[in-house]
Parts: sequence; C-alpha cells; structure tokens
Amino acid sequence: MKNYSLSPFPHFPLARSRREFLCQAGGGLGGLALSWLLARDGYAADQRSANPLAAKQPHFPAKAKSIIFMFMVGGPSPLDLFDPKPEVQKHHGQPLPKSFGMPVSQFTKGDTPLLASTRKFKKHGRSGLEVSDLMPQLATCVDDIAFIRSCWCTSTIHAPAMYELHSGRTLMGFPSLGAWVTYGLGSASENLPAYCVMLQPEGTPEGGAPCWGAGFLPPVHQGTLFRKGSSPILNLQRPADMTLEQQRRTLDLIKQMNEVDLAPGDTELAARISTYELAFRMQQHAPEAVNLSKESAATRAAYGLEEKRTTDFGTRCLLARRLVERGVRFVQLYSGGGPLVTQWDAHDDINGNHENMCGRVDKPIAALLKDLKHRGLLDSTLVVWASEFGRTPMSQGGKGRDHNPYGYTMWLAGGGVKGGVAYGATDEFGLHAVKDRVSVHDFHATILHLLGLDHEKLTYLHNARDERLTDVAGRVIEGILA
Repeated sequence: MKNYSLSPFPHFPLARSRREFLCQAGGGLGGLALSWLLARDGYAADQRSANPLAAKQPHFPAKAKSIIFMFMVGGPSPLDLFDPKPEVQKHHGQPLPKSFGMPVSQFTKGDTPLLASTRKFKKHGRSGLEVSDLMPQLATCVDDIAFIRSCWCTSTIHAPAMYELHSGRTLMGFPSLGAWVTYGLGSASENLPAYCVMLQPEGTPEGGAPCWGAGFLPPVHQGTLFRKGSSPILNLQRPADMTLEQQRRTLDLIKQMNEVDLAPGDTELAARISTYELAFRMQQHAPEAVNLSKESAATRAAYGLEEKRTTDFGTRCLLARRLVERGVRFVQLYSGGGPLVTQWDAHDDINGNHENMCGRVDKPIAALLKDLKHRGLLDSTLVVWASEFGRTPMSQGGKGRDHNPYGYTMWLAGGGVKGGVAYGATDEFGLHAVKDRVSVHDFHATILHLLGLDHEKLTYLHNARDERLTDVAGRVIEGILA
C-alpha cells in the first residue's frame, strides 16, 4: 500500500493543528467559523493584507470607546457663553489696564476699549454653573459637562490654530487626533469607517483637509468625509447590471492583483486594498446607518430637524449618535465654514454673530447629550466641544471681538468625565489663563487617557523619530476625571 503522506518521516502521521482538525471534522463548519474569527482579529490573516483597522486593545481599561468631536470654526467668545467676567462689565469702555503688559496693537489697531457682554448669565443644575442666554438648551445639561476655562494655544491665526487643535502642531502634515485614535485603537465596526467627518454645508473650514488627515500615519487612518443630503456617502449603490456575486468576484480579483505588487511597507496600496473591502461592506450596511427616516418624530423634533435654522447641525448630531451606536470610533462635526456669516469669527458684531451661530447648534447639542444619556451611550462616548481659540475682552470695531489664544473655554462630557465642573480660570478680564492652565497637548493627553491610551506610549516612527500627538509635552487633566 502506497504511503501518500507528505511528512518527511513517512512512518509517523502528520501533526495536525486545531484548524486542520476542525476543517476535516463535522463537515468543516467549525473550521470555517474559526478561520473567519481569526482572520477578522488579524491572527490568521495574510500579513500583506491584514486589516490595518482591526480593533486593538488600549494601554489600560478605557472609560470611553468612541468620540464625538464638535469643532466651532472661528473662535466663540467664552465671555459671552460660559465664563462671565463682572470686571469687564464694570470697566466697559475703558482701556485694558497697562499692568497686563500686552500692547493692544497685538490684537487690533486703533481704539480697543473693554467691551461688556450684553448677555444674561444664570446658574443652572445642581452644580450651579453659569451659562448665558445664548445657550438655554445646553444650560440644562451642565451637570454632565466639565468646562475647561483655562485653555490656551500658540497661534492667533485661524488655520495654524486649527492645525494645532487638531494635530498638536501649527503646521500641516501631522496626523489629526482622529487619525491617532484609529491608529491606536483600530475600528470597532467592520462595516463603517472608523473616522467620519461632517462639514457645514456652507463650506470647508479654513484649515481644510489637513484637519482630518492622516499626516505621516498610514493613509487608511484619515477621516472619511460625509456629504450633505440624504446620501452622505457617495456611490453606495451597486451598478444595476451587476449582481452581488459578480461584484464580490471582481473585488477578489482586484485584491489578488494588488497584492502581487504589494511590497512590505507600502501603506498606500495596503490602504487602498482595505478601502475596497470596506466599501463593499458599506454598501450592505451604511444605507441603514445614515437613514434617518426611521427615527421617531419626537427624536427628529428634539434635534431640530424640522426647523430651518437647526436642521443642518441637528442632522449631523443625529447621524453622529447613530454612527457611534454602530461602532464608529471617531465622529468629527463642524459648525462653521465658508463665508464669515456662517462661522464664529465675530470681528464686527459679537451679538449678531453669536445669536446666529448659537441658534444653529444649541438645541442639537443638548439633544445629542440627552439622547446619548437616555440610550446609555454617554458613559462610553466622549463628547468634545472645541475651537481654535477664544475672543478678547476688548472690542473691535465697536461691537466685535478679536482672536484670543491666551485664555478660553472648551468642554468635555461623558466618557469618564466628571460632570458639573468648571476647571481652571482666566484672569478677571478673561484675557489670560491663570489658574490650572491647559495647553492643547494637555487637552489631547486627557482625551487619549479617557480612551485608555497613554499619550507617551502612542508613538509612530517617522524620520527616525518616535512621533506622538503630544510631541514632548502634555499632562492628563486629573481634575475633570470621574
């Protein structure tokens, strides 16, 4: 009898792995399941085409699993929103005291006296935190929010300040926060992008695509841009004359051909292979994720979808909730972009500008926080409200305010954050952060910490240097952690 064994020792049976055993036992069903699970997790995948967005373990147990990052383009005024300053009211029309040691010409030319806020502040919630009448709906959520009143950055110019807030540097070419998060944690969803970006319909923020780019990280980590309208993701429908089986065979052939040319370290081609596969899965699952028609009338009304002023940002907030509900890791929303009248850059008329911009976002943001909390998602979702800088206590043009990078407010909610907290402080005029100052690197380090990532260990070798989001700085803001 012939011996058909492939073993170099024909008198001994071949050793069999668990996978081989399962494949040859029970009709192979166990092996099919095991192979799929191992490939999904990256253990049995071909290393040339292993999923670069496979879910990864954090450095330590995380409080948050996903982020909704809301960026207010142009620089809102904390003095008119979250950080009342009685001294500015008292000294309205007077020059900033010389003891502050900052020439007024650093901000604007000409006469720039202090400008009192016309807004009414009230205490809200059990915490008694003050919010102005520009944000009446958000004011009902203060017990879930940690206001950081002592933020500062290094640039007074919009685009560099946007790059700093998004990537930790004032220059283009560095990975955005969302890219670092997906690089560190991968994706929790197999059928949707790990990092989604939704812009304001009026236009793109001044910083542009580098604000959600991957920089020197593999391109697969850049944000996926959602469009306006009922089909935010383009080309989700399969060609009418192609069956699902035909499309699958076509993609398999393209993948095999790409892998022939895929060299070690070719991250661009690897990203393209991964993108084709994700696009195929998205055709099956994304239409349901972005379909808001099945949301209840009460939910649509809460987000302001039926009101002209709030429908755009409300739609983005509701989509953000649906996306994190389905495992999307990072969702980035923009309020502001395009013409000056559709962003927070209030040089000419602080009241007119902020009444318009707050009216667009106040109701949707409050609805988002309450909806996440009602669904049990706020504990695992970190909500971020941020901007590139704040605005001065001095006037510009009589009724406006100029850029202020030296002291302003951003806030966090959910995802392991202590609610009902006002952390840090600016001086009596709201110009400089003076107590518990928080840099952009500190802000980023805290966000990564809440996701279970050590900002000093999350590194990527680039140009012979272990780069990181926080460069060589950054501390976690312990005072706002739950």
